[in-house]
Order: sequence, then structure tokens, then C-alpha cells
Amino acid sequence: MPQRTVDTVIFDLGGVIMSNGKPSDFASRFPEADRERVIEIIMGPYGQDSDHPWHRVERGEITMEECRSLNRDAIIESGIMPILSTMQPQGQESSSTGGISFNFSLSEPMVQLIHELRDNDFRIGVLTNNVREFREWWWPLMDFETVFDTVVDSSEVGLRKPNPAIYHLTMDRLGATPSRTAFLDDLQSNVDAASALGMHGIRVDDDPSAAIAQTRLLVQL
Repeated sequence: MPQRTVDTVIFDLGGVIMSNGKPSDFASRFPEADRERVIEIIMGPYGQDSDHPWHRVERGEITMEECRSLNRDAIIESGIMPILSTMQPQGQESSSTGGISFNFSLSEPMVQLIHELRDNDFRIGVLTNNVREFREWWWPLMDFETVFDTVVDSSEVGLRKPNPAIYHLTMDRLGATPSRTAFLDDLQSNVDAASALGMHGIRVDDDPSAAIAQTRLLVQL
């Protein structure tokens, strides 16, 4: 077997390990408005790391309820109107997420790739921009602590993509070097940030098959 040139693979969570949880999924609660406009209002310039309330909640600086409160005026001023979340089970509310609950689901093809990498002794990690209050909805989906060598959650470490520091933190935890690390994300800005550090950035589309094939080729799996 030829010597590996890539020995570490890092996965985003929403839109990669999970088939949903992308910014566009949150924007779908406002079906009458332009999707990109909704994302900009609610989540700020997602390809940047700013003081927008959504960026602050992803860095763990404020709670989800505080984020919703800070965003409320901007949403009202914009005139966009949400619908009731289809992700909210009947009779179930979560005060920590402002009454919204989430039915996240795994991407089975991506999970299969992850287990194959684990079985072949690759170092694998998760790097996610996330919200502390959302963990109750995604953590039970799989045995993250056993499957992955590290899980870096932006809300726990006070950093978020595309800040280079969070990529370096993840690689440091894995004992990885950029040139030997693949990084999969559904947002081009996060992929570009990884590539700028010398990592092998791979964009994951709604259909993950091309990204999975690219990863397999890269790691010689």
C-alpha cells in the first residue's frame, strides 16, 4: 500500500455529518422572503467572523434567547415573516432555544465514510460552528466521543469558522499538519479558509456523493 499523504479528516456537522442544519434550513422558516436576505439578517455575513448576534451566540458569548432578542428588531424592520417551525414536535418546547426544537438527521453516506476512515486508522474530528443550546438535539445522533478523536464546538472554545485560530486548534488537538489534513464543509467560505491554511478543503453539496468520492480519492481509501 502506498504511503498516505493525508492521514487526518475533519468534518463540519450541519450539512455534512448531518443532512440538515445548514443556514438555508433556518432560512426556510421565512418562505416568502429571499433566502440569502434572511440568512444575512438572522445570521449576519456568514463568511466573516463579526459581532453580529448569531456570530456571538456561536462563540458562546451570549445565549440563544439573547440572540433572538437582539435579532428581533432587525427581523421586524425587514418585514420578513416566519412560519411555525416544522421541526417543532407537537406539545414539545425548549425554553433554551426560544420554543423551537430541531429534528436533525444524519447523512448516512457520510456516516459510512466516517466509520470507514475510523476502521482504517485515520484521525478524524468534528469542527462545527454551533450554538450551546442546540447540543441536546444533535449530540444523541451518534457516539461522537467514541467515533471521533476530537469534537471542536465553536460555542465551547470561543472561536468560530472562518477564523484561522479554530482550524489550528482542531489540528493541534488531532496532532495534524495542514498538508496532511482534509476538511469537509458545506460553506465555501469555510472551505476557502481551510485551503488558505494549506489544508485540503472539500465543499459538500446537498448531494454529498461528489465530496465523498473526492475524499476517498484524496485519502486513498
